[in-house]
Amino acid sequence: MPAHIHPTAAIDPGAVVGDGARIWHFCHVMGSAAIGANCNIGQNVYIDANVTIGKGCKIQNNVSIYKGVTLEDEVFCGPSMVFTNVFNPRAAIRRMDEARPTLVKRGASLGANSTIVCGVTIGSFAFVGAGAVVTKDVPDHALVYGNPAKVQGWVCACGEKLSGDLRCVECVAAYESCETGLRAIAGQA
Repeated sequence: MPAHIHPTAAIDPGAVVGDGARIWHFCHVMGSAAIGANCNIGQNVYIDANVTIGKGCKIQNNVSIYKGVTLEDEVFCGPSMVFTNVFNPRAAIRRMDEARPTLVKRGASLGANSTIVCGVTIGSFAFVGAGAVVTKDVPDHALVYGNPAKVQGWVCACGEKLSGDLRCVECVAAYESCETGLRAIAGQA
């Protein structure tokens, strides 16, 4: 199925938009950006040059994804969440060549109005709470919130908070600690 692009969206030459993607009102996708298949890009989203968005991502309204950001498959970006791209910006000093890369791994969810400071990695299936300010790497399956965001618990790949024994009461998946956070040992991948 071909991509659906609303007539008010601007897709610059050189941008790649995957099959089945939906790009809604007043979006701007810069040339050399790549959007995977079956993504849903909400109203008023800006996607900068050299940004890579994996397949099946959902980007809610009013999100700007700047140069240096990579979203793996099935990432959720909540309404009006923010990615930064320069660590110490100044209007009078050009620092775009100092942009720090940000990686959001497969299945992660970034809550509404959260801020992701450039240079961090958000682990697979991690969950960043609404309004959180992420200043450090987030482990796989971690639930983080606050300012600065801190690990407050763990979440299943299905999105439910895990019990103290690292089991999901919703889908019965089980997890264990590993060097990147948690990994599934039964149930969900």
